[in-house]
Amino acid sequence: MRAIPPAAKALDEMAKKTIDQIDVAGKTVLMRVDFNVPLDESQGITDDRRIRMALTSIKSVIDRGGRLILMSHLGRPGGNGFEAKFSLAPAAARLGELLGQPVLMASDTVDEDAQGKAAGLQDGQVLVLENLRFNSGEKKGCEEFAGKLAAMADAYCNNAFGTCHRNDASMVAVPKAMTGKPRVVGHLVAKEIEYLSDAISSPQRPFVAILGGAKVSDKINVINNLLDVCDAVLIGGAMAYTFSLAVGGKVGDSLVEADKVDLAKELMAKGGEKLHLPVDTHCGDDFGNIAGCNKQVVAAGEIADGWEGMDIGPATAEKYAAIVRDAKTIVWNGPMGVFEKPPMDEGTKAVAQAVADSDGTSIIGGGDSAAAVDQLGFSDQVSHVSTGGGASLAMLEGKSFAAVEVLDEA
Repeated sequence: MRAIPPAAKALDEMAKKTIDQIDVAGKTVLMRVDFNVPLDESQGITDDRRIRMALTSIKSVIDRGGRLILMSHLGRPGGNGFEAKFSLAPAAARLGELLGQPVLMASDTVDEDAQGKAAGLQDGQVLVLENLRFNSGEKKGCEEFAGKLAAMADAYCNNAFGTCHRNDASMVAVPKAMTGKPRVVGHLVAKEIEYLSDAISSPQRPFVAILGGAKVSDKINVINNLLDVCDAVLIGGAMAYTFSLAVGGKVGDSLVEADKVDLAKELMAKGGEKLHLPVDTHCGDDFGNIAGCNKQVVAAGEIADGWEGMDIGPATAEKYAAIVRDAKTIVWNGPMGVFEKPPMDEGTKAVAQAVADSDGTSIIGGGDSAAAVDQLGFSDQVSHVSTGGGASLAMLEGKSFAAVEVLDEA
């Protein structure tokens, strides 16, 4: 029997009471959501997925006679007050459309309008507070700011997995200020913890991890942890060129971390046959004009000067796809190449197709991986697409989250 690694133990300890397990009738619930949706120049929402994914937790409160206050950030305002381009008003309007009922919108976060509307909420009503990050106290974890938010409600719900790895006021100081009141997770956070916990602590085998992206340094701990529990770890993206350099290969003008060569050697020594590296590379000679530039496929470690690796090659894609199709548990974080720009999307597409074809449990780790799977049309053919790239990466590293630890145990 394999020992459970620290990463798995940390995830197992995250099991928390959910919003469905508390009585909300006639009570006010303060719910942290992730309504950080993309907006166009006219403040129109271009993708409402994050709002739609919060609906079941929202309905769990209002359908049972609760009063709901929603708080979120959007973008990166300066923390010095209202900025129209970062207002949550478009998100509140879209939520109202999805719910089929009016949604109140506060013009501030913790001041007169927010407090007045929170106090006047009726059973089944929803109020959206203005952008948390309009107040500098949010990013600073300010207890005074958190106290004003906490005073508005009878219970707290964390339904924002994408910010669970952060110590912002709304994530940590607010639930701490609500000691003695119910503090639970929403459906999104519960689902993320369940999938990632099961994958790391008791995976069906073979267990395969696919890791891409630009930098080895971004995923050192993830690779280390997954080498302890996986049967195979497949490396793609630009970070593959650092591994190539570590074995004396030529990487041309490819994006590479020359100062991480020793680290790459250590990971290869630890991984042995578990760690799979590309055997060929799809290159181009002009990153700024991928569609029109010269392109060629070369063996891994044979990229000439003036050329840049932009995707795994067809032989690598075939090799990786074969491993993935046989897997029973798959975790994928990071695309295999420049998936936004054909034909350098071919490697990512081949791997995505293999994930979709597998009959195993497949977990897509948010961020660019989620964008790639969505863009390529495979979102409905995988088990779970994470709502938080940075948070899912932190969970795979085995980090504990203060934002989750402070909540009530299941």
